[in-house]
Amino acid sequence: MKKQKYYVVWQGVKPGIYTSWEACKAQVFGFENARYKSFESEIEAQKAFTDNPWKHIGLRQRTRPASLPSSAEIITESIAVDAACSGNPGRMEYRGVYVADGTEIFHVGPFEDGTNNIGEFLGIVHALALLAQKKSNLPIYSDSVNAIKWVERKKCNTKLKETSRNQIIFELIARAEKWLNENTYSNPILKWQTEIWGEIPADFGRK
Repeated sequence: MKKQKYYVVWQGVKPGIYTSWEACKAQVFGFENARYKSFESEIEAQKAFTDNPWKHIGLRQRTRPASLPSSAEIITESIAVDAACSGNPGRMEYRGVYVADGTEIFHVGPFEDGTNNIGEFLGIVHALALLAQKKSNLPIYSDSVNAIKWVERKKCNTKLKETSRNQIIFELIARAEKWLNENTYSNPILKWQTEIWGEIPADFGRK
């Protein structure tokens, strides 16, 4: 006799717990950024449904439309960084979270008259400096191609002009560039594949 499985849908047409793959598939097939997983018992499923999905989504769990093929695996033992900015420029903040369980590790800002790319850049460098202190080689995920390039070049290549309102942001940029030029690191800085995995775990959820 086939063992009963329980399917948790955190993000789909109708989030909930389903007792068949067919019912689960109806909620996630073609749904952008679907998040779901099967469990062996109803108790496990109920507990997981009320929990942070990143505590349960394993390395091979897909967080993408069910119609898409498999792709690269998420390294859950990692830090993800993201920024939010209301306007361009606007109130900017950034944070880093532990991918495995979604725990927020740092959160900086908001500051006036910043940009999203600056926040992404500062987030990566903040994570690098923090991991260096802990002598940790954890990878860092960012969904910003520009920020990753800026970190590689050790230069925040923003066109934003410094003013009295955003002076603190430029002080943070100078500090970050100084750290990059005076330190080395071996942490991989990886591009988060939003189109496959959904929003990065550090996303502020304001889109």
